[in-house]
Amino acid sequence: MNPDLPSELKAALDKAAQGKSRSEMARRAATLSQHYRAGGASAGGVESGEDALAYALTRMPATYAAATAVLGALIETRPDFSPRTLVDVGAGPGTAAWAAAQLLPMLERIRLIDDNPHLQELAASLLAASATRALHDAAYVRGDLTRLAGDNEPADLVIASYVAGEISAQKLPEVADALWSGTRDTLVLIEPGTTAGFSRIRELRAYLIGCGAHVLAPCPHDRACPIVAPDWCHFSQRLARSRDHRQVKGASLSFEDEKFSYVALARYAPRRIDARVLAHPRVGKGAATAKLCTADGIISATAPRRDRDRYRALKAWRWGDAVTP
Repeated sequence: MNPDLPSELKAALDKAAQGKSRSEMARRAATLSQHYRAGGASAGGVESGEDALAYALTRMPATYAAATAVLGALIETRPDFSPRTLVDVGAGPGTAAWAAAQLLPMLERIRLIDDNPHLQELAASLLAASATRALHDAAYVRGDLTRLAGDNEPADLVIASYVAGEISAQKLPEVADALWSGTRDTLVLIEPGTTAGFSRIRELRAYLIGCGAHVLAPCPHDRACPIVAPDWCHFSQRLARSRDHRQVKGASLSFEDEKFSYVALARYAPRRIDARVLAHPRVGKGAATAKLCTADGIISATAPRRDRDRYRALKAWRWGDAVTP
């Protein structure tokens, strides 16, 4: 799955940034980053159109890359998935909606929900530039996550990306109920790949399984998560940085690795994968090993170098792959 922003989205962002001071955008981006690292919401501190643009220039490439990786894993698990309707919850600049439209071209209707008017205004301008009808005609409304469904029918696919970290622990079950009741088929939750982000994902996963949900990805089972602290389940997606992206972020490298935790849940029992690779395989002189999540818990798969076919196959596994041990 291509983790880079679609060309028409890049062009729309470039147009929005025309005439804007890159140094001012970088200053605003740094302020937003400090707010986030201090424990604020991912889009917290966005109080103007300039803030919204700085946020999009800084974070949209990475969160888009994470969303494409997650949706790619979902599609790999369920290649026949053909949603017609999507709700992007806590949509911000519309990142998850753009990712879904690229990977799920059968989408016909998209609704975005967020309570930030500046992000909504920016998202509307970006969506209007799309030649994809579902994006161009998408409805973006200001709304409370606990009233996701409202007067609307449940959506085939609901995505809540980088949202749960903004919700208090006391309110999390209420939000989970709202997300699930607004989901006809599949719900996708994505959070930063930190211990705190994974903790929220694990809590929501357990709660929703208790509501009757089944895990599609990344887990190969519906059992209690076998991860033991200080370890945590997360994945990584590498993406290229454009010159403007590097300038706004104050970064020197031509790439970055976005780490994320996620879970995709459905209203039916899916075809199960055998195992999920939880880290880059380690290749030693005598063998290659990989940490896997399986229905029987966390295991270490090993292939000695003398077993050439097995060794070659295990060495080719990538972090996040669905594999057969």
